[in-house]
Amino acid sequence: MIDILSYSLMVIGIIFWFWGTLPLIGNRSVLFKLHSLSVADTLGSMTIVIGLLLKIPKEWSLLLLAIITLAIWNTVLGYVIAYCVSDQETDGRR
Repeated sequence: MIDILSYSLMVIGIIFWFWGTLPLIGNRSVLFKLHSLSVADTLGSMTIVIGLLLKIPKEWSLLLLAIITLAIWNTVLGYVIAYCVSDQETDGRR
């Protein structure tokens, strides 16, 4: 039963990855694309790590560290890239 739940969470995480990549094809702004990609990648990666946590419970401390790192790193990196893009867009409009 745990194996089925673990594999299901991993598949859901991969679906989140693909779902976040789809807006890259559209004609939206760079910030919208960045937001949708970073949110979906964060959720997908965290879901995969939770699936691994169920599969390999003896590595809980390392996997918990991975979840925390994903949450902080993806949020900060998305903010930094959005800040850099918004500076470039405002410089071009002057």
